[in-house]
Amino acid sequence: MTEMLDIYDDNMKHIGVKSRADVHQDGDWHKVFHCWVIYRDDAGQDWVIIQKRAPSKKSFPNMLDVSAAGHYSAGETPREGMRELQEELGLLPCYEELIHIGTRITFSGYGGAKDREVADVYLYVCNQPLHDYCYQKEEITGLIALNVQQGLKLFAGEIETISVPCCGFDSNLLTITKEHFIDVPDHYWEKIFMLTTRCLNGENNLWI
Repeated sequence: MTEMLDIYDDNMKHIGVKSRADVHQDGDWHKVFHCWVIYRDDAGQDWVIIQKRAPSKKSFPNMLDVSAAGHYSAGETPREGMRELQEELGLLPCYEELIHIGTRITFSGYGGAKDREVADVYLYVCNQPLHDYCYQKEEITGLIALNVQQGLKLFAGEIETISVPCCGFDSNLLTITKEHFIDVPDHYWEKIFMLTTRCLNGENNLWI
């Protein structure tokens, strides 16, 4: 079945519906859902769940990416978009449990595609053990739990590698570098790491 997406002009006025393939071919603005699963452990350390994209993915295969993400089908709202949490991670939160932290606008190009996205970005606090996740193996190679402070040091260049807890790989620890993450120009990773701790400290009115 052809996946149809809503498309928008430069002022984010809805201008029609188009197939996902054509949207990326033509570089139309469209909307997506991002949700970062975060938690604080008993030792007071903060963590973010990150997925490794499957090698079969057309965009950014084998790269580390947001916990759960996906395109809205035509007519969908964020409430419907949160189905990505169930499809990709097996999680079933209520929409009211998600913490909206703003909208992220990006443009990227890869393999001839022009991807203009407007992402609704959310945090979801969930301390479920990593090996209890029922992740979508067709889309995701495995999951890692990234310590926020180590992530900040990695992106600041203070350390070069991190050994992270993981599931779906040959061992329970995976060594990663900054080059394993999808490269973005807007410091998205660092922003998420910092917002994770602020959220878990009980701050309100967080904004990406």
